[in-house]
Amino acid sequence: MKEKLLIFIITYKASYRLNNVYKKIDWRKIKKYNVKILISDDISGDDTEIIAKKIVKKNKKKVFFKLNKYNLHYGGNIKSCINYASKNKFKYAAMIHGDNQYSPIYIPAMLNKIKKDNSTCVCGSKMYNIRKALKAKMPLYKLIGNIVLTKIFNFVFKTKFSDCHTGLWLYNLRKLNKNINFKKISNGYNFDNQLRIELVKKKLSISEIPIIATYSDERSSVHLFYAIKFLFETIYRKYFN
Repeated sequence: MKEKLLIFIITYKASYRLNNVYKKIDWRKIKKYNVKILISDDISGDDTEIIAKKIVKKNKKKVFFKLNKYNLHYGGNIKSCINYASKNKFKYAAMIHGDNQYSPIYIPAMLNKIKKDNSTCVCGSKMYNIRKALKAKMPLYKLIGNIVLTKIFNFVFKTKFSDCHTGLWLYNLRKLNKNINFKKISNGYNFDNQLRIELVKKKLSISEIPIIATYSDERSSVHLFYAIKFLFETIYRKYFN
């Protein structure tokens, strides 16, 4: 029997990029899995629902659409998808952003890595090759911020991650659900960091593979707020929680 894999695409006001994300899924390289796609929209209020339902119509047996009843926020949307995957007995779940920053072409490599390392999670790292990150037009302020904050995280938790700010994750659901209490993790944009901290504290392995991300419409003010929050909670959750 094929192992079940859910690829969930979280969307919020990025309807014009959703088709591009879906088209990058390489079905040939994941054909040994029983694969389903879940598009989960967090009340975008644009034409995301229309575009998603067109994708579903063309791929009725493989693709499903979920419109949240209210805005769950970034972390809440991810939790709802992980919950869906768990209830439907999927072994693995891959999280993809609907804004096309992270490509699903890396999912086959992530699946190979999670099995080879027997990891709980695999992340895509933009920082394996800094030159490639710059070639991909990664904003300089974001590059520097990523390096500094990742070094701080590694120093605090005695880890060796190359990128603590990725949005491309593959989860081993059995290991994740057995060890992680999602009620303790934020529904906001710091979900990924808090999950990473919980995994590290419980000595559960997180592997990495090199990836190249796509960048557009980067707003430095948003990332400054995120950086301050990341720094605070990294220190707080290590020494005071």
